[in-house]
Amino acid sequence: MARIAIDARIIYTTTGRYIENLIRNLAEIDTVNEYIVLLDPKDIDRFDVPNMRFSKVAAPYEQFSFAEQFGFRGLLGRINADLVHFTVPHRPVLYFGKQVTTVHDLTLLKTYNSDKNWLIFHAKQFVGRFVFWSIARTSNRIITPTEFVKKDYQLFAHIKSDKITVTYEGAAETLASQEPIDYLVGKQFLLCVGNQSDYKNIRRLMQAHQELRKVNPELLLVCAGKLSGKNGVTLVRNKQWAGEQGYEGIIYTDFVSDEQLSWLYRHCATYVFPSLMEGFGLPGLEAMACGAPVASSNATCLPEVYGDAAHYFNPLDTNDMVRAISDILDNEHLRNGLIAKGFSRVGQFSWQRMTQQTLDVYQQVLAEK
Repeated sequence: MARIAIDARIIYTTTGRYIENLIRNLAEIDTVNEYIVLLDPKDIDRFDVPNMRFSKVAAPYEQFSFAEQFGFRGLLGRINADLVHFTVPHRPVLYFGKQVTTVHDLTLLKTYNSDKNWLIFHAKQFVGRFVFWSIARTSNRIITPTEFVKKDYQLFAHIKSDKITVTYEGAAETLASQEPIDYLVGKQFLLCVGNQSDYKNIRRLMQAHQELRKVNPELLLVCAGKLSGKNGVTLVRNKQWAGEQGYEGIIYTDFVSDEQLSWLYRHCATYVFPSLMEGFGLPGLEAMACGAPVASSNATCLPEVYGDAAHYFNPLDTNDMVRAISDILDNEHLRNGLIAKGFSRVGQFSWQRMTQQTLDVYQQVLAEK
C-alpha cells in the first residue's frame, strides 16, 4: 500500500471536473492505496471523501505565490507521501519527492488576459515559464489530456516523448438530471459555458451573434458562468462591453447547477466553442453527451477531440463563425447528423479509462528506485 497525495486546490473550477472525476473513479477501481486530498480551506467542508481510504488536508496556498513555493513545500514534507500528483503545474519547484504532474495546456505561457494587472500577470507568466520548465525535470512522469498538448509541451520543455502519457478525459456523467431555467423555456439560444478570458474569444462570438440576429431577431446568446470570484471578472467585463456596444439578446445566467447546465445543453440551438486555445475542450464533449450540436473553433486540440462530430470555423474570422452557426441552424440534416455523431464521439471517451491510465502511471513511478 502507498500513500498518494492529490493536489485538489482547484477542484471546484472548470478544470476541477478532471480532479473530481479522477478521485471518484480512484475510489472505485483502487482498493489498495491510501489517498490524501489537498484542498483549499474554503473547500474542506464542501468536499466529501468517497471512502475511508481518502482523507483531506487544508492547503491554503495561492497559485504561483511565495506561499506555494515554501509553505506548500513544507506541508508536503510533513505529509510524507510516497507519491504526489500535482493535478496542475502550479506547485513547489523545490519539491523532489516522487511526483506526477498534469499539464492541461500552455495558455498561461502563450496568452494574456486583459482583466489582469499587466505587471502582476507578466510576473506570474515569468514565474510560470520557470515552473513549467522545471517540472519537466523534477516530475517522474507528465500527464497531458491530448496529443496536441503533449507535443506543445515537449517543444517547450525539450523532454523525451516517453516521459509524457496522454490520458483523454471523459464527458460528465453527472449531467443526467435536468432543471429548467424558467426565463429560457421556449426560447431559441446559442450557448457558451465557462470563464471568458481573452483567449476564449467570446467577444467575436458576441459579434457573430449580433450578425445572426439580423436574420433571426429572436435568437439569444446565453453565457453560463458565475459572475463573481476570479473567473467571474472576465464575464462581468464582457457583459459591460456588450452593453457599451449596444448588443441585444445576450443573457448571462450567473452560477448554474449541474442540473441547470444539463438543461441548457439539451435545449440550446447550438453549443458554440470559439476558443483560440484549449488543452482538451471538455464543455464541447459535455454538450455532445447531452445531445447538442456543436460549432467549434478549428484551433489547437479541438479537432483532435471532437473529430467529425463538430462543425468547424476559423475563430479569428467572425464571418466564418456566422457561416458555421447558420449552417447548423438552417440545415436540419446537418444538425441531426452532428447530434448523432456527437453521441458516438462521446462514447470514445471515459473517465474510468482515464483514471485507470493515471493509476497505471502511479504504479510505474512507485515501482521505480
